[in-house]
Amino acid sequence: MALLDSEVSCNDDELDVAGATLQCSDMLGDNQVVSEVTLEELEIEEPPVDETEAAKKEAGISRLMAGYAQHLQQRSAYHLGYPLNLDYDFSLLAPFLNFSLNNAGDPFAKVNNSVHSRQFEVAVLHWFANFWEAQRDQYWGYITSGGTEGNLYGLLVGRELFPDGILYASCDSHYSVFKAAKMYRVKCIKIASTISGEMNYADLKSRLLQNTNSPAIINANIGTTFKGAVDDIDQIISTLEKCGFQNRYYIHCDGALSGMMMPFMKQAAKVSFKKPIGSISVSGHKFMGCPMPCGVVITRLEHTKVLSTDIEYIASKDSTITGSRNGHAPIFLWYTLSKKGYKGLLKEVQICLGNARYLELLLKQVGISASCTLLSNIVVFERPKDEKFVCRWQLACEGNLAHIVVMPNVTFEKITIFVEELAEKRRDWHQDKGFNIPCLAIDIGKENCYCNLHAKKLRIPKM
Repeated sequence: MALLDSEVSCNDDELDVAGATLQCSDMLGDNQVVSEVTLEELEIEEPPVDETEAAKKEAGISRLMAGYAQHLQQRSAYHLGYPLNLDYDFSLLAPFLNFSLNNAGDPFAKVNNSVHSRQFEVAVLHWFANFWEAQRDQYWGYITSGGTEGNLYGLLVGRELFPDGILYASCDSHYSVFKAAKMYRVKCIKIASTISGEMNYADLKSRLLQNTNSPAIINANIGTTFKGAVDDIDQIISTLEKCGFQNRYYIHCDGALSGMMMPFMKQAAKVSFKKPIGSISVSGHKFMGCPMPCGVVITRLEHTKVLSTDIEYIASKDSTITGSRNGHAPIFLWYTLSKKGYKGLLKEVQICLGNARYLELLLKQVGISASCTLLSNIVVFERPKDEKFVCRWQLACEGNLAHIVVMPNVTFEKITIFVEELAEKRRDWHQDKGFNIPCLAIDIGKENCYCNLHAKKLRIPKM
């Protein structure tokens, strides 16, 4: 394993690994040059037999890991484009990393193995069941590896209940929904979306009426991945009923990010098992924050029989997608929910929504096209021309748009610094002969487009 000293810029994201000598200011906007140790090779080699050489190698590994931790800390300060809440401290839970915790099987069943965290998992599941108004004796669920597994499970239940059903999902649905359709060999019909990213219910109705002989499996987005749009469950149910699908449909709610936020918004429609939905899934590492990807899926107890199998080897039922499951995640989620409670989560939701509106306003004030839906903490805006800038701030992009997900760790100050830097860079890009401000009317609406044509109509001064 060879180590190489080099000089790199803070916004250079082509490094393999940051090493032990990394010295970089935590101040946002600091472009100072830093000294780093990067890995020239990362091959795993056998430890040297010689004790002196073995000690040198161990010391080198320690420096490497310490440097990489510093690199991650520095890069986390510039993390804006993806839905991760990085505002947490789990140092109290560090001792649990010394145990191998495997929650294999049904979380509600007794097992022979005693080294697990089922008690924490069930407590978390009860909290979410109450959150979504499911009776304790009428629901089932488990802690997943993330939003994708939650979608895979919910849609699999729908497919098993209706083997000849057709999956309907809007074009703005998460890619895992279409992955599930491919894996399960389910016919999938993409439904058009509105400019905001919400499902087009007229198109849904049209598609349903073309396939009245097949049951419907619906994926409802509780916050789309890119624009944060929320599909109206009541409207979906009404459309299904009017099209003659009574008792012949299954609705899975993909609430990866916004599923944790919606219940705290007074203006939002309720996501509840009091409505005829089949399952809900959320990610645990997104709004709540967790060092490992995880999530929660809840369904109706009566549905679980279509997937549950008794397994003698584990003395439990096999009812999940993965079988073996992370036993540490339930402890981290339980700790977070216990520490914050409903009031703490409500406060964070309000702060995130407020900061998202501030970001949208600030972008528009400097003449940048931007939009943020009422029920979302995601702000979409004109895609920066410079990909180095995109990498520096770790923005997520699609076509002409980029977005920022305003999480609890995305502060008022960080937003201000980002917009100031973007405005400064954009002035430089605008001086280039090949740069034209793109028209985003078709992407986010004329009222949010600040291109030369629409900015003139909106009486916005040209940059």
